[in-house]
Amino acid sequence: MQASVSRRAAALAVILLAGLSAAPAFAHPGDHHAGASFALGFMHPILGWDHLLAMLAVGLWAAQQPRRVAWVMPLAFPAMMALGAYSGVQGAALPWMEAGIAASVAALGLLIAFAVRMPIAGGAAIIALFGYVHGYAHGIEAPAGGALLGYGAGFIAATALLHLAGLLAGVWATRPAVGGRILRAAGVLVASAGFSLLAFI
Repeated sequence: MQASVSRRAAALAVILLAGLSAAPAFAHPGDHHAGASFALGFMHPILGWDHLLAMLAVGLWAAQQPRRVAWVMPLAFPAMMALGAYSGVQGAALPWMEAGIAASVAALGLLIAFAVRMPIAGGAAIIALFGYVHGYAHGIEAPAGGALLGYGAGFIAATALLHLAGLLAGVWATRPAVGGRILRAAGVLVASAGFSLLAFI
């Protein structure tokens, strides 16, 4: 059984790294979307590996926490993401944005891989910091015109769904029958992707 899990993890790692090398790693090259809408905002977190992995990882890590902590994390991320997006729209400077996003992916992967449990304040603070950085990236991509609210609602909705997907997958992976091995292996993959992103900044 353990050998089978290891083979699956290795296969997933190859697929993940191949995908990262074949597609743009970041969903925020700095250009504003002309005529952005809810649909474009919704797709923005999904089309970038960095955002996608981080938002799924928030849910996965939340599944490893005590229940009262688990529900705070997926709420803290989009709340601070909205603040970060507002900062980006207003033109605030965040020169280490790309490195911060990649580091958030790597850090979340390590936290999952080592099944780190946090007190509610500490866990929320880490997630809030990551949410702010990701939100800033969304903010600098915000439309120059009048679709800002729709665009923002789109990426917040996508983020919430990705958190939920990660949380549900994490809950399944932490069942006694599974033993948490798959979840920890997923953490290793996410961390590897994060370090790969950092290497190409």
